[in-house]
Amino acid sequence: MPQTSIAPTRTNLIRQKKDLRFAQEGYEILNRKREALINELVSVAKEADALQKEVWALLGTGYGAMEKARLVMGSDHVEWAALAVNKTVDVHIQLRGIMGVPIPSIEARGEPPKLLYSPGDTAAVLDEATATFREVLLKVPQLAMLTATVWRLANELRKTMRRVNALQHIFIPQYEETIAFIISSLEEREREETFRLKLLKTRMAKSAEASVS
Repeated sequence: MPQTSIAPTRTNLIRQKKDLRFAQEGYEILNRKREALINELVSVAKEADALQKEVWALLGTGYGAMEKARLVMGSDHVEWAALAVNKTVDVHIQLRGIMGVPIPSIEARGEPPKLLYSPGDTAAVLDEATATFREVLLKVPQLAMLTATVWRLANELRKTMRRVNALQHIFIPQYEETIAFIISSLEEREREETFRLKLLKTRMAKSAEASVS
């Protein structure tokens, strides 16, 4: 806010000091929130990155085993075995709060059966692919939860940092500048008033002397 937009009065000085304290308190709170968000984000991001690498490695293993199964058994036989799998994981999503940020909490209930086709009609590489994809399916809900948490925490961190920067570099300096302007104006006014009083006393003294003489 420009200095000239506020009248340099004691009432406005009190109001500006109050607004400055409120802005400084808000800055401290948001700055602590920013630090907490950074720590939480780094922790969750590391966990998500590790789990994602694990899932990608499992997928690489699973698809490699699937290709070998196609070569050994033929595509039709592999597809027939895949049709036997008709169950999956039941996923339930709820929201929980982390520093005011709604975070999805994903709970996977149940799990796909370990083996639904006759092992006597399939190759060992298909069993390997089945076991690997089954493990991937069990890890996907957790990975989805961690990924969503990272994105939401990162978004909240960006908003918090914008507010912290606005308070630190715009609002607090403006309040301080306005307070300094009002104090300077009031002091200047007091000096002028003191000078006028002294001048008035001098004139009154001279008038008194003149009347006596």
